Amino acid sequence: MIRHPFAHIFTSWKTFAGVFALLVLISASASAQVPPGVTSLKINSAVLGEERTILVRVPPGYDTNKQRYSVLYMTDGNAHIGHTSSTVEFLARNGRMSEMIVVGITNTDRTRDLSPTRVTTTVAGGDSALQFPTSGGADKFLKFIETELIPDIEKRYRTNPYRILAGHSLGGLFTIHTMISRPELFQSYVAVSPALQWDNQVAVKRAEDFFKARKEFDATLFMSLGHEPGPIEDGFYQLKQVLEKNQTKGFEWKAQVLEEEDHGSVVMPSHYLALRKVFDGWQIPRDPNSGGVAGDFKSVEEHYQKLSKKFKYDIPVPENLTNQMGYQSLFAERFDEAIAIFKTNVERYPESANVYDSLAEAYEKTGKLELAAPLYEKAQTLGQQNQDPNLQIYKTNFERVSEKLKQSGAAKKNQ
Repeated sequence: MIRHPFAHIFTSWKTFAGVFALLVLISASASAQVPPGVTSLKINSAVLGEERTILVRVPPGYDTNKQRYSVLYMTDGNAHIGHTSSTVEFLARNGRMSEMIVVGITNTDRTRDLSPTRVTTTVAGGDSALQFPTSGGADKFLKFIETELIPDIEKRYRTNPYRILAGHSLGGLFTIHTMISRPELFQSYVAVSPALQWDNQVAVKRAEDFFKARKEFDATLFMSLGHEPGPIEDGFYQLKQVLEKNQTKGFEWKAQVLEEEDHGSVVMPSHYLALRKVFDGWQIPRDPNSGGVAGDFKSVEEHYQKLSKKFKYDIPVPENLTNQMGYQSLFAERFDEAIAIFKTNVERYPESANVYDSLAEAYEKTGKLELAAPLYEKAQTLGQQNQDPNLQIYKTNFERVSEKLKQSGAAKKNQ
């Protein structure tokens, strides 16, 4: 059996200092390269007294629509923004969640920013001491996020008021610290292999006090752990016990162990599972026999009204789903119903070429070529402006209907 190269350290050197120092080393070794499709911003922080690099990924189509998006903020941004952005796009494309803006905060002094208390620790049985002279800066880092980073992101980008905070290892510790220190700043929290062993589980003790005093907390927490025996595992289960004992109204949480993952590999599957938890119930109900959308367009709109109530911002039916419902009615020859649905899509997504093309097709199938032609032309114009991959289809449709209108006009003259 192939073992993790650091497995012997995790199983035999179980003092806090030894394990924690290793985790700091592993987490800090990620590449600082900026992935494709990600923008790098610079923020001069008065709170931290330094310049910080922020990585931002916007959803596909952001530049050609007017939609607003929720935001996922992450610590160790350079290490995780690539795979997390892909996970968001994959789940959104499959109707499991909304698209999101992803913001990754890169590190300068990671231990300082992500640790809630100042710590000096001595390795048991040894003569040397592992010291963290800059530790204990989490509150200042949190102030930077609240008063400088979030306002800057919300000024630059179209956002809605739903925020998620995700962190790994020390970042997971910071996520728990944020949740109990500024509980209204984010609506969901993702703590992957949180380093809760820090300072004799100080965050666990504070969390216990928080949940004992808190009667209601409208938020979601997902925390995970790989195969990580020792202090980090102990802290995970201690916090899990706290959550099990205190059933706070409105608070949804899940603690999951991924035995096949180690401290490094656990992040990617955890972010997938975390987003599934946060957006539980997002997917539209499906007919078990056909696989199609269950119910009519009215039931679809009611589903998104419920989501709007849950997430506390207006969530319209997505363009592609509205289009799907329109074609479902069109193929069933419920033409008036199909046209009404396609018109709704035009009203909600006026910058999209496809919505005009679909409405035009419904008019064409009902013989209303004079209504279809200008809509096909509009789709062609927007397709050119937006560099739409379906531009050729829009052109072909417009040319076909234009030719039909010419032939129809010529036939009337000859009558």
